[in-house]
Amino acid sequence: MKRNGFGRLAVLLAGVMALFSAQTLLAADTELNVIAAYNAKQDIFDAFSKATGIKVNQLDMSSGEVLARMRAEKGRPLADVWFGGGVDAFIAAKKDGLLEPYISPQAANIDAKYKDAEGCWTGISLVTVDFVVNTQILKERGIPIPETWEALTAPAFKGEISMSDPSISGTAYFTLYSVLAARGKEKGWEFFAKLAENIPFYAKRGSEPPQRAAMGEALVGLAPGLWPELQAQGYPIQYVFPTDGIPWWPAPVAIFKDAEHMEAAKALVDWALSKEGQEVLKTKDPRFPIRADVAPPEALAGVDTATFIPMDFLTAGAERAEVLKTWQERFAK
Repeated sequence: MKRNGFGRLAVLLAGVMALFSAQTLLAADTELNVIAAYNAKQDIFDAFSKATGIKVNQLDMSSGEVLARMRAEKGRPLADVWFGGGVDAFIAAKKDGLLEPYISPQAANIDAKYKDAEGCWTGISLVTVDFVVNTQILKERGIPIPETWEALTAPAFKGEISMSDPSISGTAYFTLYSVLAARGKEKGWEFFAKLAENIPFYAKRGSEPPQRAAMGEALVGLAPGLWPELQAQGYPIQYVFPTDGIPWWPAPVAIFKDAEHMEAAKALVDWALSKEGQEVLKTKDPRFPIRADVAPPEALAGVDTATFIPMDFLTAGAERAEVLKTWQERFAK
């Protein structure tokens, strides 16, 4: 009985010491620098700060920009945490040795296909690409709402499709790669050539196409996820998930190698993967949660996941340079 009592006491003391140690680390690490490509990120980080007491300084930057700048800086960390964006850039960054391995205890709740086995990145949500269409102008011109990718190649959409630059935007890269994955490389490039005829120029960020569609500067914006803030402002937009294949990918979180605020960085990863954090993420920016025990937001309840384009994310990341080289040679404007 005494041995069991001493054993329980030792476990209790170990737990108290671990808690004290964690609190001491967090107390000394109450600030965090984050590069994010995520809608409603200020609201999300405010919720994290409220839960942990850690202040977040955040900078908006597309995943392609992050990768290019990290390479130019020869690995010098631009911030502590990289939050959201295209998984292809995270895969490339891991290959370049730019990310810090960290396997969060919460990662046990994440399917293996949505995380790096060594903990260099972990998905925090599933991003889906949809068409943001300006219903008012379509109605005025008598143009049917496009429901398929093929519909976007019609002459009625000449100069009216807005898409971001695949070499900068993770959204655009996966949109392009999904086209190739669904149709095969040869037919995929042929289809994209037809689509490119209706794209007057490529935007610098994934957030620009939906905004252009909302303001009537384009009829259709190829966009990641939903944009409730645009609808709340009264813009006449509708979301269309293409019936002939929905591009999608996990948006990851990662810690930059040699991050200055390492313990706070781990705390953000833990929170974003926790059930509490997942509920905040899906509420502030309606996306499919990465955890099976968190229900999708109501706005996505009717989306047929059977139409998701089958994707091999590791291959998509490995082929990034080759695909972008071909795109640059044939379509960069």
